[in-house]
Amino acid sequence: MKKNIIECKDITKTYINGDISTTVLNKVTFSIEEGEFVAIVGPSGSGKSTLMHIVGALDSPTSGQYRLDGSDVSRLSEDELAEVRGTKIGFVFQSFNLLPRATVMRNVQLPLLYANVPVEKRDSLALKVLESAGMDKERYYNRSNQLSGGQMQRVAIARALINNPSIILADEPTGNLDQKTGRVVLETFQKLNNEGKTVILITHDQYVAEHANRIIQIRDGEITEDAKTTRKHLRALEGRVG
Repeated sequence: MKKNIIECKDITKTYINGDISTTVLNKVTFSIEEGEFVAIVGPSGSGKSTLMHIVGALDSPTSGQYRLDGSDVSRLSEDELAEVRGTKIGFVFQSFNLLPRATVMRNVQLPLLYANVPVEKRDSLALKVLESAGMDKERYYNRSNQLSGGQMQRVAIARALINNPSIILADEPTGNLDQKTGRVVLETFQKLNNEGKTVILITHDQYVAEHANRIIQIRDGEITEDAKTTRKHLRALEGRVG
């Protein structure tokens, strides 16, 4: 039986500005098992980005409990939180967040610098994850500002994989891509999930969400639906975009 790698219980997030308080998340409860492919989907202002920051240990809830791989995140020190973000979670963002004048290899290896991985190991690790991300080999030594959007996102995925995290957390990963390129990137996430990674997509796009095996709908800071994606539904989706 697979264990829960993420457990959120009654997660509430409230922002206070003077006399005005705004609750962005209201007692959100869900769990995600190891190896799941989950999409958290909702419109702008639904609270999904705030939830992503909490799940990614980038922010903390006002109340409620968040357990990551069995650990209560609220009890972790800043150094422990940094280690969690650097080793357990690989982040992929809509804007890629690459160094424009650095080569593909250099961008992918950046997390290894912070992790003090020996220089002699960095090239082999980078080559491995670039292959997993489906990056064209002839582009490995191009600067990132010489790449297409799809290629840049593959580099970002490779960088997220470099420390072998158990979770890939992707925020609107196809938002800056055309549909064809976006589909290829989503296929890469499906491949990584098939290899055992837990993949969590944050998106406003129902089409993107439907590539996951489970969809959590969020609206006005509350979960409105949490359901598995059926094989029949996936076949219909493939027929629509084929």
